Amino acid sequence: MKLLVTRPEPGASATAARLAAMGHEPVLLPCLAITLLPARLPPHPGALVVTSGQAVPALPARLHHVPAFCVGDATAAKMRAAGFTRVESAHGNAADLFRLIMARRVPGLHVLAVGERQGLALEKRLREAGVAVLRRKLYRVTRPRALQADMAACLQAGGVDGALFYSAETARAFTALCPPGTQDMTAYALSDNVAAALESLPWGQIRVALAPTEADLMAVLA
Repeated sequence: MKLLVTRPEPGASATAARLAAMGHEPVLLPCLAITLLPARLPPHPGALVVTSGQAVPALPARLHHVPAFCVGDATAAKMRAAGFTRVESAHGNAADLFRLIMARRVPGLHVLAVGERQGLALEKRLREAGVAVLRRKLYRVTRPRALQADMAACLQAGGVDGALFYSAETARAFTALCPPGTQDMTAYALSDNVAAALESLPWGQIRVALAPTEADLMAVLA
């Protein structure tokens, strides 16, 4: 199958290589560009609150022992792979993450590690609940303003069988491009949350991984 890979680099190229090894024809269309920002983090936080895996590369190794609360399983897996040892997943969205933090009641300052202009509502809700929280911007997200002409023509001609989506943010960025031809394509989503961000487009079908891991997403392609 000819498949769009919409996740940002460096993950996009790694996913493309896996798809090629499976016999598919990957087409790179990163819908987000990630720029890491200087991590101005306190030396001894009580906990980390991570709403996206994009923040993980900016978190220093000196915090590997700090309790980390993640919005979902994919972000939690990325944290563990990076060396963090006390990771919990909320298995859902920001509301689930809030409930997990309130259930654990870890003492000390909670560092909310987010992208630029993200996490404001969660920060406000935590403060109102009496949690000491410090919001820190660790990365900036840039979206493409339009599809390139050759990509738009390829999609319009029906030359693509499907597209892979790893995050709701990427799904929303793709949707904002108003891509043609999706009615003849299958969207492969990492989770129900990602799938929900795709529903405004006329897909042939939307298929969701059984668990929010790349292995499970690849399994849906079979």
